[in-house]
Amino acid sequence: MTHQPDENAVLQTVSPADNSIVVTQPLASQEDIIATLERANISQSHWRQTPLSQRKAYCTKAIDALLTHKEMIACEISWMMGRPIRYSNSELRGVEERARYMISICDEALEPITLNEKPGFTRYIKHEPLGTVFVIAPWNYPYLTAINSIIPALLAGNSVILKHSSQTPLCSERLQQAFDEAGLPKGVFQHLFLNHTDTEQLIASEQIQHVVFTGSVSGGRMVEKAAAGHFHNIGLELGGKDPAYIRADADLDHAVATVIDGALFNGGQSCCGIERVYVDATVHDEFVNRAKEEIHAYQLGSPLEYETTLGPLVRTAAADFVRAHIQQAIEMGATAHINESDFPASKPGTPYLAPQLLTDVTHQMRVMTEETFGPVVAVQKVHSDHEAVALMNDSEFGLTASIFTRDTKQAIKLGEQLDVGTFFVNRCDYLDPALAWAGVKHSGRGCALSKLGFETLTRPKSFHIKHPQE
Repeated sequence: MTHQPDENAVLQTVSPADNSIVVTQPLASQEDIIATLERANISQSHWRQTPLSQRKAYCTKAIDALLTHKEMIACEISWMMGRPIRYSNSELRGVEERARYMISICDEALEPITLNEKPGFTRYIKHEPLGTVFVIAPWNYPYLTAINSIIPALLAGNSVILKHSSQTPLCSERLQQAFDEAGLPKGVFQHLFLNHTDTEQLIASEQIQHVVFTGSVSGGRMVEKAAAGHFHNIGLELGGKDPAYIRADADLDHAVATVIDGALFNGGQSCCGIERVYVDATVHDEFVNRAKEEIHAYQLGSPLEYETTLGPLVRTAAADFVRAHIQQAIEMGATAHINESDFPASKPGTPYLAPQLLTDVTHQMRVMTEETFGPVVAVQKVHSDHEAVALMNDSEFGLTASIFTRDTKQAIKLGEQLDVGTFFVNRCDYLDPALAWAGVKHSGRGCALSKLGFETLTRPKSFHIKHPQE
Protein backbone atom coordinates (compact mmCIF):
# COMPACT_ATOMS: atom_id res chain seq x y z
CA MET A 1 0.00 0.00 0.00
CA THR A 2 1.49 3.30 -1.09
CA HIS A 3 -1.44 5.71 -1.12
CA GLN A 4 -1.47 8.23 1.72
CA PRO A 5 -4.77 10.10 2.06
CA ASP A 6 -4.81 13.78 2.88
CA GLU A 7 -4.44 14.22 6.63
CA ASN A 8 -7.52 16.42 6.55
CA ALA A 9 -9.59 13.99 4.45
CA VAL A 10 -12.97 13.38 6.03
CA LEU A 11 -16.09 11.44 5.29
CA GLN A 12 -19.28 13.50 5.25
CA THR A 13 -22.76 12.01 5.19
CA VAL A 14 -25.53 14.18 3.77
CA SER A 15 -29.06 13.26 4.88
CA PRO A 16 -31.62 12.88 2.10
CA ALA A 17 -34.24 14.03 4.59
CA ASP A 18 -33.17 17.69 4.52
CA ASN A 19 -29.74 17.83 2.83
CA SER A 20 -27.98 18.44 6.15
CA ILE A 21 -24.61 16.95 7.08
CA VAL A 22 -25.40 14.36 9.75
CA VAL A 23 -22.02 12.64 10.14
CA THR A 24 -18.44 13.81 9.75
CA GLN A 25 -15.67 11.27 10.25
CA PRO A 26 -11.94 11.33 9.47
CA LEU A 27 -10.84 8.73 6.96
CA ALA A 28 -8.38 6.08 8.07
CA SER A 29 -4.72 6.93 7.60
CA GLN A 30 -2.21 4.51 6.15
CA GLU A 31 -0.97 3.82 9.68
CA ASP A 32 -4.55 3.06 10.82
CA ILE A 33 -5.01 0.56 8.00
CA ILE A 34 -1.72 -1.25 8.63
CA ALA A 35 -2.39 -1.44 12.38
CA THR A 36 -5.92 -2.72 11.79
CA LEU A 37 -4.66 -5.51 9.52
CA GLU A 38 -1.98 -6.53 12.00
CA ARG A 39 -4.47 -6.67 14.89
CA ALA A 40 -6.90 -8.67 12.78
CA ASN A 41 -4.30 -11.25 11.83
CA ILE A 42 -2.84 -11.60 15.32
CA SER A 43 -6.22 -11.81 17.03
CA GLN A 44 -7.50 -14.34 14.50
CA SER A 45 -4.73 -16.79 15.37
CA HIS A 46 -6.11 -16.86 18.94
CA TRP A 47 -9.78 -16.51 18.02
CA ARG A 48 -9.76 -19.63 15.84
CA GLN A 49 -8.64 -21.63 18.88
CA THR A 50 -11.46 -20.25 21.02
CA PRO A 51 -14.11 -22.95 21.59
CA LEU A 52 -17.17 -22.55 19.41
CA SER A 53 -19.36 -22.35 22.51
CA GLN A 54 -17.49 -19.18 23.55
CA ARG A 55 -17.65 -17.68 20.07
CA LYS A 56 -21.41 -18.25 20.11
CA ALA A 57 -21.66 -16.56 23.52
CA TYR A 58 -19.77 -13.47 22.31
CA CYS A 59 -21.96 -13.16 19.23
CA THR A 60 -25.15 -13.60 21.25
CA LYS A 61 -24.07 -10.91 23.71
CA ALA A 62 -23.22 -8.56 20.85
CA ILE A 63 -26.67 -8.94 19.30
CA ASP A 64 -28.27 -8.41 22.73
CA ALA A 65 -26.19 -5.24 23.15
CA LEU A 66 -27.12 -3.95 19.69
CA LEU A 67 -30.83 -4.41 20.37
CA THR A 68 -30.70 -2.30 23.52
CA HIS A 69 -30.07 0.72 21.25
CA LYS A 70 -32.76 -0.04 18.67
CA GLU A 71 -34.66 3.26 18.99
CA MET A 72 -31.52 5.34 18.52
CA ILE A 73 -30.38 3.11 15.65
CA ALA A 74 -33.76 3.39 13.90
CA CYS A 75 -33.56 7.18 14.05
CA GLU A 76 -30.00 7.13 12.69
CA ILE A 77 -31.05 4.91 9.77
CA SER A 78 -33.81 7.35 8.86
CA TRP A 79 -31.47 10.32 9.01
CA MET A 80 -28.66 8.68 7.07
CA MET A 81 -30.49 6.96 4.21
CA GLY A 82 -34.09 8.19 4.32
CA ARG A 83 -36.15 5.16 5.32
CA PRO A 84 -39.41 6.15 7.05
CA ILE A 85 -38.98 5.98 10.81
CA ARG A 86 -42.03 3.72 11.16
CA TYR A 87 -40.12 0.99 9.30
CA SER A 88 -36.57 1.52 10.52
CA ASN A 89 -37.03 -0.71 13.56
CA SER A 90 -37.82 -3.64 11.29
CA GLU A 91 -34.18 -3.82 10.24
CA LEU A 92 -33.00 -4.83 13.69
CA ARG A 93 -35.75 -7.43 13.92
CA GLY A 94 -34.30 -8.94 10.78
CA VAL A 95 -30.78 -8.69 12.20
CA GLU A 96 -31.88 -10.56 15.30
CA GLU A 97 -33.65 -13.27 13.28
CA ARG A 98 -30.69 -13.90 11.00
CA ALA A 99 -27.99 -13.69 13.67
CA ARG A 100 -29.75 -15.94 16.17
CA TYR A 101 -30.55 -18.48 13.46
CA MET A 102 -26.94 -18.67 12.29
CA ILE A 103 -25.82 -19.01 15.92
CA SER A 104 -28.32 -21.83 16.44
CA ILE A 105 -27.09 -23.91 13.47
CA CYS A 106 -23.34 -23.30 13.66
CA ASP A 107 -22.55 -26.39 15.75
CA GLU A 108 -24.04 -28.67 13.12
CA ALA A 109 -22.79 -26.63 10.17
CA LEU A 110 -19.20 -26.54 11.46
CA GLU A 111 -19.11 -30.13 12.70
CA PRO A 112 -16.30 -32.13 11.07
CA ILE A 113 -17.44 -34.40 8.25
CA THR A 114 -16.79 -38.00 9.22
CA LEU A 115 -16.35 -40.74 6.63
CA ASN A 116 -17.28 -44.40 6.63
CA GLU A 117 -14.96 -46.51 8.71
CA LYS A 118 -11.90 -47.86 6.90
CA PRO A 119 -9.86 -50.49 8.78
CA GLY A 120 -6.60 -49.05 10.04
CA PHE A 121 -7.51 -45.46 9.18
CA THR A 122 -9.27 -42.43 10.63
CA ARG A 123 -10.52 -39.92 8.06
CA TYR A 124 -12.44 -36.69 8.48
CA ILE A 125 -12.76 -33.20 7.03
CA LYS A 126 -12.68 -30.08 9.20
CA HIS A 127 -14.10 -26.66 8.39
CA GLU A 128 -11.13 -24.37 8.89
CA PRO A 129 -11.49 -20.57 9.13
CA LEU A 130 -10.14 -18.57 6.20
CA GLY A 131 -8.39 -15.88 8.27
CA THR A 132 -9.32 -12.21 8.04
CA VAL A 133 -12.57 -11.39 6.25
CA PHE A 134 -13.09 -7.94 4.74
CA VAL A 135 -16.81 -7.02 4.63
CA ILE A 136 -17.88 -4.11 2.39
CA ALA A 137 -21.48 -3.24 3.25
CA PRO A 138 -24.01 -0.99 1.45
CA TRP A 139 -26.35 1.70 2.72
CA ASN A 140 -29.77 0.38 1.68
CA TYR A 141 -30.07 -2.29 4.41
CA PRO A 142 -26.98 -1.32 6.35
CA TYR A 143 -27.25 -3.73 9.29
CA LEU A 144 -28.92 -6.68 7.54
CA THR A 145 -26.41 -6.91 4.72
CA ALA A 146 -23.47 -6.59 7.11
CA ILE A 147 -24.71 -9.12 9.65
CA ASN A 148 -25.23 -11.76 6.95
CA SER A 149 -21.46 -12.19 6.82
CA ILE A 150 -20.16 -10.80 10.11
CA ILE A 151 -21.85 -13.26 12.48
CA PRO A 152 -21.14 -16.47 10.52
CA ALA A 153 -17.58 -15.29 9.80
CA LEU A 154 -16.89 -14.82 13.50
CA LEU A 155 -18.59 -18.07 14.45
CA ALA A 156 -16.38 -19.88 11.94
CA GLY A 157 -13.24 -18.51 13.61
CA ASN A 158 -12.38 -15.62 11.28
CA SER A 159 -11.56 -12.05 12.24
CA VAL A 160 -13.58 -9.33 10.50
CA ILE A 161 -12.82 -5.85 9.19
CA LEU A 162 -15.93 -3.88 8.19
CA LYS A 163 -15.95 -1.04 5.71
CA HIS A 164 -19.42 0.47 5.62
CA SER A 165 -20.93 2.78 3.03
CA SER A 166 -20.08 6.46 3.43
CA GLN A 167 -23.85 7.03 3.55
CA THR A 168 -24.29 4.91 6.70
CA PRO A 169 -21.03 5.12 8.68
CA LEU A 170 -22.69 5.11 12.10
CA CYS A 171 -23.73 1.51 11.52
CA SER A 172 -20.14 0.32 11.73
CA GLU A 173 -19.66 2.29 14.94
CA ARG A 174 -22.79 0.81 16.51
CA LEU A 175 -21.68 -2.72 15.58
CA GLN A 176 -18.24 -2.00 17.04
CA GLN A 177 -19.84 -0.77 20.25
CA ALA A 178 -21.99 -3.89 20.45
CA PHE A 179 -19.02 -6.24 20.08
CA ASP A 180 -17.01 -4.18 22.55
CA GLU A 181 -19.87 -4.35 25.06
CA ALA A 182 -19.95 -8.12 24.54
CA GLY A 183 -16.28 -8.30 25.52
CA LEU A 184 -15.09 -9.63 22.16
CA PRO A 185 -11.27 -9.87 22.20
CA LYS A 186 -9.63 -6.80 20.72
CA GLY A 187 -8.93 -7.01 17.02
CA VAL A 188 -11.41 -9.78 16.21
CA PHE A 189 -13.95 -7.28 14.88
CA GLN A 190 -12.85 -3.86 13.61
CA HIS A 191 -14.11 -1.17 11.25
CA LEU A 192 -12.47 1.40 9.03
CA PHE A 193 -13.65 4.54 7.23
CA LEU A 194 -12.00 4.30 3.82
CA ASN A 195 -11.91 6.11 0.49
CA HIS A 196 -12.18 4.13 -2.76
CA THR A 197 -8.44 3.93 -3.37
CA ASP A 198 -7.65 2.54 0.07
CA THR A 199 -10.59 0.14 -0.17
CA GLU A 200 -9.14 -1.31 -3.37
CA GLN A 201 -5.70 -1.58 -1.82
CA LEU A 202 -7.08 -3.33 1.25
CA ILE A 203 -8.88 -5.83 -1.02
CA ALA A 204 -5.51 -6.56 -2.63
CA SER A 205 -3.70 -7.03 0.67
CA GLU A 206 -2.12 -10.43 1.25
CA GLN A 207 -3.33 -10.12 4.85
CA ILE A 208 -6.94 -10.43 3.66
CA GLN A 209 -8.19 -13.95 2.91
CA HIS A 210 -11.81 -13.30 1.94
CA VAL A 211 -13.79 -10.32 0.66
CA VAL A 212 -17.58 -9.99 0.94
CA PHE A 213 -19.08 -7.20 -1.14
CA THR A 214 -22.71 -6.15 -1.43
CA GLY A 215 -23.44 -3.43 -3.96
CA SER A 216 -23.54 -2.57 -7.64
CA VAL A 217 -22.30 -4.61 -10.56
CA SER A 218 -19.64 -1.98 -11.25
CA GLY A 219 -18.55 -2.24 -7.61
CA GLY A 220 -18.33 -6.01 -7.96
CA ARG A 221 -16.09 -5.61 -10.99
CA MET A 222 -13.85 -3.31 -8.94
CA VAL A 223 -13.55 -5.98 -6.23
CA GLU A 224 -12.66 -8.71 -8.73
CA LYS A 225 -10.11 -6.47 -10.44
CA ALA A 226 -8.48 -5.44 -7.15
CA ALA A 227 -8.33 -9.04 -5.92
CA ALA A 228 -7.02 -10.46 -9.20
CA GLY A 229 -3.84 -12.48 -8.73
CA HIS A 230 -4.12 -12.61 -4.94
CA PHE A 231 -6.30 -15.74 -4.90
CA HIS A 232 -8.72 -14.43 -2.28
CA ASN A 233 -12.11 -15.97 -1.84
CA ILE A 234 -14.73 -13.45 -2.99
CA GLY A 235 -18.44 -13.28 -2.23
CA LEU A 236 -20.46 -10.86 -4.36
CA GLU A 237 -24.11 -9.88 -3.91
CA LEU A 238 -24.77 -7.45 -6.72
CA GLY A 239 -27.76 -5.99 -8.52
CA GLY A 240 -31.18 -7.35 -9.27
CA LYS A 241 -34.02 -6.78 -11.70
CA ASP A 242 -36.39 -9.08 -9.91
CA PRO A 243 -39.57 -10.16 -11.72
CA ALA A 244 -43.00 -11.23 -10.50
CA TYR A 245 -45.51 -13.15 -12.60
CA ILE A 246 -49.22 -12.88 -11.81
CA ARG A 247 -51.02 -15.90 -13.26
CA ALA A 248 -54.72 -15.78 -14.17
CA ASP A 249 -55.64 -17.88 -11.12
CA ALA A 250 -53.79 -15.70 -8.60
CA ASP A 251 -55.45 -14.24 -5.52
CA LEU A 252 -55.35 -10.67 -6.81
CA ASP A 253 -55.90 -8.98 -3.47
CA HIS A 254 -52.89 -10.79 -2.03
CA ALA A 255 -50.82 -10.44 -5.20
CA VAL A 256 -51.35 -6.69 -5.52
CA ALA A 257 -50.63 -5.93 -1.87
CA THR A 258 -47.54 -8.15 -1.82
CA VAL A 259 -46.05 -7.00 -5.12
CA ILE A 260 -46.58 -3.29 -4.49
CA ASP A 261 -45.01 -3.61 -1.06
CA GLY A 262 -42.16 -5.58 -2.61
CA ALA A 263 -41.65 -2.86 -5.19
CA LEU A 264 -42.01 0.26 -3.02
CA PHE A 265 -40.69 -0.72 0.41
CA ASN A 266 -37.48 1.16 1.22
CA GLY A 267 -38.29 3.43 -1.71
CA GLY A 268 -37.66 0.53 -4.06
CA GLN A 269 -34.01 0.57 -3.00
CA SER A 270 -33.67 -3.16 -2.51
CA CYS A 271 -31.60 -5.56 -4.58
CA CYS A 272 -34.39 -8.14 -4.32
CA GLY A 273 -37.27 -5.67 -4.66
CA ILE A 274 -39.79 -6.27 -7.43
CA GLU A 275 -38.92 -4.21 -10.53
CA ARG A 276 -40.73 -6.08 -13.33
CA VAL A 277 -44.29 -7.44 -13.17
CA TYR A 278 -45.72 -9.74 -15.82
CA VAL A 279 -49.49 -10.13 -15.61
CA ASP A 280 -51.72 -12.57 -17.46
CA ALA A 281 -53.78 -10.70 -20.06
CA THR A 282 -57.10 -11.88 -18.55
CA VAL A 283 -56.40 -10.14 -15.22
CA HIS A 284 -54.04 -7.39 -16.40
CA ASP A 285 -56.48 -4.48 -16.29
CA GLU A 286 -57.91 -5.47 -12.92
CA PHE A 287 -54.40 -5.85 -11.49
CA VAL A 288 -53.42 -2.40 -12.75
CA ASN A 289 -56.56 -0.75 -11.31
CA ARG A 290 -56.00 -2.34 -7.92
CA ALA A 291 -52.30 -1.47 -8.03
CA LYS A 292 -53.14 2.20 -8.63
CA GLU A 293 -55.34 2.22 -5.54
CA GLU A 294 -52.62 0.52 -3.49
CA ILE A 295 -49.97 3.00 -4.59
CA HIS A 296 -52.18 6.00 -3.84
CA ALA A 297 -52.42 4.82 -0.24
CA TYR A 298 -48.71 5.62 0.23
CA GLN A 299 -47.68 8.92 1.77
CA LEU A 300 -44.46 10.51 0.51
CA GLY A 301 -42.73 12.77 2.98
CA SER A 302 -40.03 13.29 5.56
CA PRO A 303 -38.67 9.99 6.86
CA LEU A 304 -38.76 11.46 10.35
CA GLU A 305 -42.57 11.72 10.36
CA TYR A 306 -44.41 8.61 11.52
CA GLU A 307 -47.19 9.11 8.96
CA THR A 308 -44.70 8.79 6.09
CA THR A 309 -44.74 5.44 4.29
CA LEU A 310 -42.47 6.44 1.40
CA GLY A 311 -39.37 8.46 2.10
CA PRO A 312 -36.85 10.19 -0.18
CA LEU A 313 -34.34 8.22 -2.21
CA VAL A 314 -30.83 8.17 -0.84
CA ARG A 315 -29.71 11.19 -2.87
CA THR A 316 -30.93 13.47 -5.64
CA ALA A 317 -28.72 11.77 -8.23
CA ALA A 318 -30.44 8.47 -7.47
CA ALA A 319 -33.87 10.06 -7.88
CA ASP A 320 -32.77 11.66 -11.17
CA PHE A 321 -31.63 8.25 -12.42
CA VAL A 322 -35.11 6.85 -11.72
CA ARG A 323 -36.75 9.89 -13.34
CA ALA A 324 -34.69 9.21 -16.46
CA HIS A 325 -35.93 5.60 -16.58
CA ILE A 326 -39.53 6.77 -16.30
CA GLN A 327 -39.12 9.51 -18.90
CA GLN A 328 -37.47 7.23 -21.44
CA ALA A 329 -40.22 4.63 -21.02
CA ILE A 330 -42.94 7.24 -21.58
CA GLU A 331 -41.15 8.60 -24.65
CA MET A 332 -41.04 5.04 -26.03
CA GLY A 333 -44.78 4.50 -25.56
CA ALA A 334 -45.28 3.45 -21.94
CA THR A 335 -48.35 4.70 -20.08
CA ALA A 336 -47.89 6.38 -16.70
CA HIS A 337 -50.79 5.89 -14.28
CA ILE A 338 -49.70 8.10 -11.37
CA ASN A 339 -49.84 11.90 -11.44
CA GLU A 340 -46.89 13.39 -9.62
CA SER A 341 -49.22 16.10 -8.28
CA ASP A 342 -50.92 13.39 -6.19
CA PHE A 343 -47.71 13.32 -4.12
CA PRO A 344 -47.01 16.99 -3.31
CA ALA A 345 -43.67 16.25 -1.63
CA SER A 346 -42.26 15.04 -4.96
CA LYS A 347 -40.08 17.77 -6.43
CA PRO A 348 -37.51 17.79 -9.26
CA GLY A 349 -34.00 18.50 -8.07
CA THR A 350 -34.58 16.71 -4.75
CA PRO A 351 -34.45 13.07 -3.62
CA TYR A 352 -38.21 13.17 -3.03
CA LEU A 353 -39.84 11.25 -5.88
CA ALA A 354 -43.44 10.14 -6.40
CA PRO A 355 -44.02 6.43 -7.04
CA GLN A 356 -44.98 5.45 -10.55
CA LEU A 357 -46.96 2.67 -12.22
CA LEU A 358 -46.13 2.02 -15.87
CA THR A 359 -47.89 -0.19 -18.41
CA ASP A 360 -47.32 -0.82 -22.12
CA VAL A 361 -43.66 -1.41 -21.33
CA THR A 362 -41.26 -3.54 -23.37
CA HIS A 363 -37.78 -4.96 -22.98
CA GLN A 364 -36.46 -2.22 -25.23
CA MET A 365 -36.91 0.20 -22.32
CA ARG A 366 -34.29 0.74 -19.63
CA VAL A 367 -36.96 0.43 -16.94
CA MET A 368 -37.30 -3.26 -17.89
CA THR A 369 -33.62 -4.09 -18.32
CA GLU A 370 -31.48 -1.90 -16.06
CA GLU A 371 -31.70 -1.90 -12.27
CA THR A 372 -33.94 1.09 -11.50
CA PHE A 373 -33.60 0.97 -7.69
CA GLY A 374 -36.55 3.26 -7.10
CA PRO A 375 -40.32 3.37 -6.50
CA VAL A 376 -41.43 2.24 -9.97
CA VAL A 377 -43.77 -0.64 -10.83
CA ALA A 378 -43.46 -1.61 -14.49
CA VAL A 379 -46.21 -3.98 -15.70
CA GLN A 380 -46.14 -5.98 -18.93
CA LYS A 381 -49.06 -8.06 -20.28
CA VAL A 382 -48.38 -11.73 -21.08
CA HIS A 383 -50.51 -14.47 -22.64
CA SER A 384 -48.97 -17.71 -21.38
CA ASP A 385 -46.68 -19.30 -18.81
CA HIS A 386 -44.12 -19.87 -21.56
CA GLU A 387 -44.04 -16.17 -22.48
CA ALA A 388 -43.80 -15.13 -18.83
CA VAL A 389 -40.85 -17.45 -18.11
CA ALA A 390 -39.01 -16.32 -21.24
CA LEU A 391 -39.40 -12.65 -20.25
CA MET A 392 -38.44 -13.29 -16.63
CA ASN A 393 -35.22 -14.96 -17.81
CA ASP A 394 -34.51 -12.19 -20.32
CA SER A 395 -32.23 -10.30 -17.96
CA GLU A 396 -28.56 -10.04 -17.09
CA PHE A 397 -29.58 -10.41 -13.44
CA GLY A 398 -30.77 -13.43 -11.50
CA LEU A 399 -31.35 -12.81 -7.80
CA THR A 400 -35.01 -13.68 -7.10
CA ALA A 401 -38.26 -14.28 -8.97
CA SER A 402 -41.84 -14.66 -7.76
CA ILE A 403 -44.94 -16.35 -9.12
CA PHE A 404 -48.43 -15.69 -7.75
CA THR A 405 -50.88 -18.52 -8.35
CA ARG A 406 -53.17 -21.00 -6.62
CA ASP A 407 -51.51 -23.85 -8.53
CA THR A 408 -48.42 -24.55 -6.46
CA LYS A 409 -47.33 -27.58 -8.49
CA GLN A 410 -47.37 -25.61 -11.72
CA ALA A 411 -45.53 -22.75 -10.04
CA ILE A 412 -42.74 -25.09 -8.95
CA LYS A 413 -42.45 -26.46 -12.50
CA LEU A 414 -42.07 -22.91 -13.79
CA GLY A 415 -39.68 -22.01 -11.00
CA GLU A 416 -37.36 -24.81 -12.03
CA GLN A 417 -36.97 -23.04 -15.38
CA LEU A 418 -36.00 -19.68 -13.89
CA ASP A 419 -32.36 -18.57 -13.70
CA VAL A 420 -32.38 -17.14 -10.19
CA GLY A 421 -30.91 -17.84 -6.76
CA THR A 422 -34.22 -17.72 -4.88
CA PHE A 423 -37.66 -18.59 -6.19
CA PHE A 424 -40.81 -17.48 -4.35
CA VAL A 425 -44.41 -18.59 -4.68
CA ASN A 426 -47.02 -16.08 -3.43
CA ARG A 427 -44.45 -13.91 -1.69
CA CYS A 428 -41.37 -11.81 -2.52
CA ASP A 429 -38.65 -9.56 -1.15
CA TYR A 430 -37.76 -11.64 1.92
CA LEU A 431 -34.68 -13.50 3.12
CA ASP A 432 -35.32 -16.65 5.12
CA PRO A 433 -32.04 -17.28 7.00
CA ALA A 434 -32.57 -21.04 6.74
CA LEU A 435 -32.31 -20.78 2.95
CA ALA A 436 -29.16 -20.03 0.96
CA TRP A 437 -29.01 -16.45 -0.34
CA ALA A 438 -27.27 -16.43 -3.70
CA GLY A 439 -27.45 -14.83 -7.10
CA VAL A 440 -26.63 -15.97 -10.63
CA LYS A 441 -25.46 -14.11 -13.72
CA HIS A 442 -24.68 -10.47 -12.87
CA SER A 443 -26.41 -10.73 -9.50
CA GLY A 444 -23.21 -12.14 -8.07
CA ARG A 445 -21.63 -15.31 -6.81
CA GLY A 446 -21.15 -17.02 -3.51
CA CYS A 447 -23.69 -17.77 -0.82
CA ALA A 448 -24.82 -16.26 2.47
CA LEU A 449 -27.02 -17.54 5.30
CA SER A 450 -28.18 -21.14 5.87
CA LYS A 451 -25.76 -23.97 6.62
CA LEU A 452 -24.26 -23.47 3.19
CA GLY A 453 -23.28 -19.92 4.13
CA PHE A 454 -20.61 -21.29 6.46
CA GLU A 455 -18.96 -23.10 3.53
CA THR A 456 -18.05 -19.79 1.88
CA LEU A 457 -16.40 -18.60 5.11
CA THR A 458 -14.35 -21.73 5.76
CA ARG A 459 -12.07 -24.06 3.81
CA PRO A 460 -12.00 -27.84 3.97
CA LYS A 461 -9.00 -29.48 5.63
CA SER A 462 -8.74 -33.25 5.28
CA PHE A 463 -7.26 -35.49 7.99
CA HIS A 464 -5.98 -38.84 6.74
CA ILE A 465 -4.53 -40.86 9.62
CA LYS A 466 -3.04 -44.32 9.23
CA HIS A 467 -2.80 -46.07 12.58
CA PRO A 468 0.35 -48.01 13.51
CA GLN A 469 -0.02 -51.76 13.24
CA GLU A 470 0.00 -53.43 16.60
